[in-house]
Amino acid sequence: MVGGLVVAMTLPVSAATMETNLSLSGGADGSSKASGTSYGNVKDGNTSTYWSPSSSTGSVSVKWGGATRVSSAVIKQASGGGSIGSWRLLNGDNGSVLASGSGNPSTISFSSTSLKKLTFNITGASSAPRIAEFETYAGGGSNPTATPTATPTSSPTVTPTGNPGTGTPTGQWPSSAGSVKISGTVSVSGTFDGGMKTYCCIGDGGQSESQDPMFKIANGGTLQNVIIGSPAGDGVHCEGTCTLKNVWWNDIGEDAATFKGTGGGTSYVIGGGAKSGSDKTFQHNGNGTVSISGFYLNGSGKLYRACGNCSSSYQRHVKIDNVLVSDVDMVAGINSNWGDTATITRLVVDGGATVCGKYKGVSKGSEPSYIGEGWNDSNCKVTRSDVTYK
Repeated sequence: MVGGLVVAMTLPVSAATMETNLSLSGGADGSSKASGTSYGNVKDGNTSTYWSPSSSTGSVSVKWGGATRVSSAVIKQASGGGSIGSWRLLNGDNGSVLASGSGNPSTISFSSTSLKKLTFNITGASSAPRIAEFETYAGGGSNPTATPTATPTSSPTVTPTGNPGTGTPTGQWPSSAGSVKISGTVSVSGTFDGGMKTYCCIGDGGQSESQDPMFKIANGGTLQNVIIGSPAGDGVHCEGTCTLKNVWWNDIGEDAATFKGTGGGTSYVIGGGAKSGSDKTFQHNGNGTVSISGFYLNGSGKLYRACGNCSSSYQRHVKIDNVLVSDVDMVAGINSNWGDTATITRLVVDGGATVCGKYKGVSKGSEPSYIGEGWNDSNCKVTRSDVTYK
């Protein structure tokens, strides 16, 4: 492990296959290099050598003689360098942005692209970072990886036990297709298909909100067919609108997912499930709508909570349909004084639970007060006939 950012994966030997790091066969260049460093050090397969820009920002590229299809990159940092604050991954042929993010990146996945040059552009850092390896892959971006039928860029052949992501939740949990060990946030732009492998682990499994997320999804991105192991830090962060399809949390930890986008629109949770939580499952900090369908939740404080004391107050909406909850305190918590709404249909509750709880939202630093449960009104759009109790 170098700089706490190496991504590894453990599979039975018979199930593993080595995916080619495309950078090893390419060339390299960049914008500048600090004394004693080389562009070629990022593609030599040796984590004891590195490239560093001459200042806190700069770029390094891997390039090939002909068009090469790439869908993921792995950035490995050497110790002793600056901490990256912001970055972009560029198509070096035309300058288009394939992915971007904040903080030290690890695995960067994006829509499969045919290009001759891929550029990692550091746009902000505490001081000059040290990039030991800039690995590139046609598939998942982890070496070794699972067989090609289960790489994060192709549809998995694994059929999970229970809800496959679009049907009626049964309360069954899926089988894992393997394990991927990560030690830093995975940034997702476009679609990341995990092939039903279990991704683990960062954070301490507690309720601290200062933990990093396992996955950070760019606006419009999709995370699908992933099992998130424990501990899972602060789960998944959606920076704008996003889609979480057939994602399973073995342990909710702080939150399973936080929706942060402030540009309106709808984010989707389709299928999947979560268990072993103590507070919120889905936290809605931004605005717009979160749609949750075909989901199974076992053991948590709330399925959904519209933030009642964030730094910015928004009107938020949630739509919950075809969901099974067991051992939860509340299904949806909303702030009626801000005009939030919860539309709930085809809900199955195993045990008792408050279905739609109303709160009075307050400014940051205060605690929202609970008003009471609502039924079939302007905020809680749910009737008793919409709920089945087991």
